[in-house]
Amino acid sequence: MSTVPRTAAQAVRRLSFTFAPDGSYAACLAAGPDGDWFAETWRLPGDGTAAEAGALPLPGGRSESMLAQPLALADGRVLLCRHRGDRHALVLLSPADDDRERELAALQVPALRLLSLPAAHPAGGPVALALGTDTRPVTTLWRIRSDGAPPEPLAELPGVYGGGVWLDGTGRLLALDRLAAGHVRTVAVDLATGAVTPLLELGEQSNDRLLRYDAASGLGVVRSDAAGSDRLGWGLLGAAGPIRFPEYLHAMGVHLQPIALAPAAEAGEGPRVVLLADRGAASALLVWRPGTARPVRLAVPPGRFGAVAHWSAAGLRVPYSAPDRPAALATLDLDALLAPDPAGPPAAGGPLPLHLAPLGPDRPYPPDGSPVPPARAPLAAGPPGGWRLDGSATPPDGGTWHGARAVELTGPAGPVEAVVYGGATWVSAPQLVLALHGGPADAWRLEFDPVLQRMAAAGLAVVAPNQRGSSGYGPEHAAAIQDAWGGPDLEDVLHLLGTLAEQRAALGLEPPALFGVSYGGFLALLAAAHAPAGQVARCAVVAPFLSGQRLLAESAAPVRALTTRLGGDVPLDDERGPRDVLQLAHRLPAPLLVLHGDRDEVVPVGQSRTLRQELLRLGRTDGSAFRYVEAAGAGHELLAEEGAAVLHELLAGFLRTGRPG
Repeated sequence: MSTVPRTAAQAVRRLSFTFAPDGSYAACLAAGPDGDWFAETWRLPGDGTAAEAGALPLPGGRSESMLAQPLALADGRVLLCRHRGDRHALVLLSPADDDRERELAALQVPALRLLSLPAAHPAGGPVALALGTDTRPVTTLWRIRSDGAPPEPLAELPGVYGGGVWLDGTGRLLALDRLAAGHVRTVAVDLATGAVTPLLELGEQSNDRLLRYDAASGLGVVRSDAAGSDRLGWGLLGAAGPIRFPEYLHAMGVHLQPIALAPAAEAGEGPRVVLLADRGAASALLVWRPGTARPVRLAVPPGRFGAVAHWSAAGLRVPYSAPDRPAALATLDLDALLAPDPAGPPAAGGPLPLHLAPLGPDRPYPPDGSPVPPARAPLAAGPPGGWRLDGSATPPDGGTWHGARAVELTGPAGPVEAVVYGGATWVSAPQLVLALHGGPADAWRLEFDPVLQRMAAAGLAVVAPNQRGSSGYGPEHAAAIQDAWGGPDLEDVLHLLGTLAEQRAALGLEPPALFGVSYGGFLALLAAAHAPAGQVARCAVVAPFLSGQRLLAESAAPVRALTTRLGGDVPLDDERGPRDVLQLAHRLPAPLLVLHGDRDEVVPVGQSRTLRQELLRLGRTDGSAFRYVEAAGAGHELLAEEGAAVLHELLAGFLRTGRPG
């Protein structure tokens, strides 16, 4: 329980944005600096003026779970689905003091999620659709009302269903993605009769999904691997013409996702589509009119955009974050942002050697017309015309947040992109931290990160690489560590660590410190054990595991399934020996800091307790050679949960000074 008042102005984390069907309100989960989570409702004026965020604190100072699912309603209230095991409570949150929290219903099913209805209904009427899948498996669809009436069962569909795209404006026809015989196909469900009809079947063995649909024109944006690889395409559903997969949309390493359709067809040419383009650490927005032209990149600041948006006469509303901008809602005037840049794109260039990277130019934009986003553009000096960011929190001391940029460094098998804090001279900063992300199917992003921000505020330079195995760089990069945890990714980390240590030694500076979370903690411990003497100043890890096999032996069924799917069950034993931290504990340098939550539902706390016992057996002293901190009541996301600010301070202080006490 937190006694600190929650306000939208304090929010340094925001996630799970949703928009009301008419775009009048948005909702999300937000957290202040201390990790106390609460729901927010955002009023979105129809004239395009500033969006206004309002906190919806719970009675008694309770903190919301960051795993809850919020759904924005057209009257400013928020429907929240709270998950606790197989029980899912559907709660209505309101800004009104006399009705702040009201439980509407509870459903008992292993997995449940909410879908917005395509249009608002009168007070007390339906507000959402709930989809729950049980162990048979059967997916049940319920209609949820705001008056507290029991959830109304609409259909029971044998099998597992995902997705959810409305095919009409009344809430009767819904497109869902059905998993059957190892393939995903979109089907149409009639909620009035329960009838299920195939909608997309493009090949005998293909995976075909409907992503967006415009009922007025019949335009459907689809994703399919019927052409041999995963591609974005379009077609007029119900018409005789084929689904088209333009070659210019197929760019290796770039993931394109439609996030909004124009509010109405324009001059009979069909609606425009806003595409989110993800590549590496950053993302970009493109505007595309299917069948008429290539997508055009919007002139927006570098950073990360959310995968949900709403487009109306007021503009495009979309979540946005950058290293020096906590997540908030951006409003875009698309026509203003589509104006060509008179300066044109920067000159071409390639990856930079590590010793030149901090001083050289970032990798440039691709040629005009390419869907590749400007992932490595320098941070803009100021926002462009047609762009506004509302509700982004400022530092409590009235100063400014620390910025970061994405650079490409030379790795042992090709370039490695990294997010870097510390300006142009980060390599020569007094202290440097090499930060390793979790996952492993994850990546550092060009977005606000409270943990890295606190390190930068403590005077630490930070280099956060997306080594092989990271997501966002194409299938080959991601699959490099399949069945090889601690293989190619460890080689990348050791290469960067050795090069940085050598450069810093030449300048009379201490070597880098290592920091890692979850899988990154496992990787950091491996790197600390394998690095030559003198290449690691200190090492701090959060919720690490000891090896893929040891994680399998202790974790819950969902984690075991994920570990096996990603190849963590395969032992790797080459010239470096087994990738087992416990067997390498005698090689771990001091000082070492280990943090773990005692209620970690992903990596059991027993992993870190075992490491502590082994260090004690080897004669290391807790509080001197190493420090072990077990956070009471904390889960796997202990750096984002209530009380996180204390842990941020502990980490920053340790990585700066090396003192474990």
